[in-house]
Amino acid sequence: MNSDVYFHHVFVLFKDKAGILMKQNKNGFTLMEMLIVIAIIAVLIAVAIPVFASQLEKAREATDLANVRSAYAQVSTEALLGDSETTVTVNLKQKQADWQSVDPVNIGGIVHSKSQGDTANWIGVAEPNGTCVVSYKEDYGIILNWSGKADPSISKYPFDTTVTDFFPLLYNTEFWKKGNMKNNSNFEFDSGCPDSQYVPSIITEIKKLNNSLLQQDDCTWAYLGDGRDRHEADRYLFWTSLNTNEVGPGQKIPVIIQTGNGNYYVSETTTGKRNGKDYVTISKSLTTQSQYKEILNKGEQYSSLEKAYDAYLKALGDSKYDSVRQSKS
Repeated sequence: MNSDVYFHHVFVLFKDKAGILMKQNKNGFTLMEMLIVIAIIAVLIAVAIPVFASQLEKAREATDLANVRSAYAQVSTEALLGDSETTVTVNLKQKQADWQSVDPVNIGGIVHSKSQGDTANWIGVAEPNGTCVVSYKEDYGIILNWSGKADPSISKYPFDTTVTDFFPLLYNTEFWKKGNMKNNSNFEFDSGCPDSQYVPSIITEIKKLNNSLLQQDDCTWAYLGDGRDRHEADRYLFWTSLNTNEVGPGQKIPVIIQTGNGNYYVSETTTGKRNGKDYVTISKSLTTQSQYKEILNKGEQYSSLEKAYDAYLKALGDSKYDSVRQSKS
C-alpha cells in the first residue's frame, strides 16, 4: 500500500471517529450526573462555611488580643513614667461572646480562664460590639475591664435563671409539710451533712429542677433559721460555689444569701465544723437571729439573683480569697 492510500484510510477513520465523538458530546451530562455533582458541591460548601466562619472569628479574636496587648503596653509605660491616670479603650471586633480560640487567655501576664469569673485584674466578659478599657491602679496594677452587648440567645450564667426562689423546695418536703419544724426556732440543713435525716428530702426536691443554682458542681448550700409559723423572713438560704469540705473549717468565704421573704444578699461567712461530725459547714454555728442579721448587715443587698451572682463572682475574685479559690482547681 502506497503512502497516499494509507493516509487516505487514516483520514477517513479519524473523520468517522470524530463524528461519533461529536454525536456523543451533543448528549451532555445526564440528570443523575448533574445531581451527583450538585450534591458533592453542597457537601463541600456545608463543610467549608463553618470552617471559614471559625477561622474568621479566630482572626478577629487574634486582632482583639493584639490590640489589647498593645494598649496594655501603652498604659504600663505611662504608669512607669508616673502617669497612673491613662486609660485606653479598645473596640472589639469579635462576633461571639468570650473567647473561642484560646482558653485561658494571657495578656501581659494576666492569665484568665472562661470559668474563672471576675478577678482584681480582669472584670467582665469580652462580647460582640464590646470594648476593653485598659487602666492602671496602684494596688492591683493593670485592670482589663471588658463589656459589650451579649448574644441574647446565650446566657452568661451557668444555671437556669428562671428559678430564683428556692424556699418552695424546702416547703415541698414531706418533713416540712408534716410540721416537723414548726416548733423549732433554729434549724440547719447543710448539704454536706452525711447523716442528715432531712437533707435527702431537700435533694429529692432539687433534683426535680434542671440545672438550678443549687445543682452546680461542687457547690455547698444550707437552709437555716426559724421554722416557726409567721417567721418566713427569719429563714435563710446560704450558697457558695465552693466545696466547703475541700476549703476546710475556719475559712472566710463569700456567699449568696436568699432570705425567706425573697431578698438577696452577698456577704461573707466563716466555715465551721460540728462536734462529732465529719463535714465542713458553710457557716460556723449561728444560734440567734442577731447573728444572722450581722452577716446580712456586713454584706450588700441586690434586687435579683443575677445581680447577686455577679457580685458574688466579683467578691470571689478578691485576693483575700486566693487560698479558698484554689480548692476548686
